[in-house]
Amino acid sequence: MIAFDPTDSASLLAAFGALGVLAVIFAESGLLVVGFFLPGDTLLFPAGVLCAANAGQGPRLELWQVLVCGAVGAVAGAQVGYLLGRHGGRPLLARSSRRRVQEGTRRAERLLARYGYGKALVIGRFIPMLRTVLHPAAGALGVPARPFTLWQTVGGLLWSQSLVLAGYLLGSSVAHVDNYLLPLVAVIVALSMLPLLTEFRRTRHARRSPSGPDGDDMEAADDGGRPCRRDDRPR
Repeated sequence: MIAFDPTDSASLLAAFGALGVLAVIFAESGLLVVGFFLPGDTLLFPAGVLCAANAGQGPRLELWQVLVCGAVGAVAGAQVGYLLGRHGGRPLLARSSRRRVQEGTRRAERLLARYGYGKALVIGRFIPMLRTVLHPAAGALGVPARPFTLWQTVGGLLWSQSLVLAGYLLGSSVAHVDNYLLPLVAVIVALSMLPLLTEFRRTRHARRSPSGPDGDDMEAADDGGRPCRRDDRPR
């Protein structure tokens, strides 16, 4: 039996190849607590690298298989997460005692309120940890199924395909690039944390200015996908 670490991209790709990409991206896209511990960005990019002819001595993957598995995992995982949130409601998110889930839920609510359904579901795909809770939160907040399915599909395809293709292009341009996967993964992690740092700074600013755009006077987007304030709600 092959020993592997599900949180380690190289180990997972060596053990399961493209199917490992499908399973991990599916879980990371909407299975809440399980998804927080799995690689997303740091799996898709190395998988793309290992599809290139110049990748070196690592496991060789087929580009079309990785692209398809990444797309299916991202779209199907988000849809399952949405259904869990839709049927479980807010109690499903509130029951979790994990701080990451609670913080992710609050960020998801703010993102939906600030940008509306479309932009929030696309932008959220590129923010680690947030994308795991965003889809169940959208279901719990009552985001309509049709716009959710449309925009989460757009976001899922943009996120998964762009990272795989970026890795493939790098692997095709640099010989034996797999020897540098660990530093590359570290760079990806650092870049993927930038949106979180921006959100953290914006949240601190909003706490100092409660009436600002991210203050408590905002709620989830209205039925048209637009952010609305509490004062704008029908009475």
